[in-house]
Amino acid sequence: MGYRLTKIYTRTGDAGETGLGDGRRVPKDHPRVEAIGEVDMLNSQLGLLLAALAEQEVMWPGLSELSEVLAPCQHRLFDLGGELAMPVYQVLDQAEVQRLEIAIDGWNAEVGPLENFILPGGSLLVAQAHVCRSQARTTERRCQQLNALEPLGGVGLAYLNRLSDLLFVAARLIAKRMQIHEVLWQAAPKP
Repeated sequence: MGYRLTKIYTRTGDAGETGLGDGRRVPKDHPRVEAIGEVDMLNSQLGLLLAALAEQEVMWPGLSELSEVLAPCQHRLFDLGGELAMPVYQVLDQAEVQRLEIAIDGWNAEVGPLENFILPGGSLLVAQAHVCRSQARTTERRCQQLNALEPLGGVGLAYLNRLSDLLFVAARLIAKRMQIHEVLWQAAPKP
């Protein structure tokens, strides 16, 4: 494979527009660019989660399974960014959505039913999984906003929905395998 970027800056975006893979130039606040940016943010947050998991796997070998399932998601998010930048490009498929569903089902069986609402916390690792989950939801909303203006093909929206579910269950599984108590929501006292 040849070099993809020979020069990092191009000066073509200095006037507030950016180029898409199909040759169009759009404002940097266009819903498509917003969606691409949210996918990028999610990918960055997921990278932080994976780095934190890698640091903890020595003490908690049960966490390596999470890394094995989540690491490919960074690549698929990059693919999704490509789909958003080049609307005719479709690479994500239903098999990837099903891969996430299988992991969700297996992990959810291990953690058991949710008996109360939980808060993002208990440890930095659990909290980072929840940051990823909430970023996945934001990304899904931005993509849905784009979809309302320019219908999206493929399974990107379903993928983001399952990914947020997977990250929620991952946060619970991290807590369980690291023997950390989940932080349960407590309703405000009634006057």
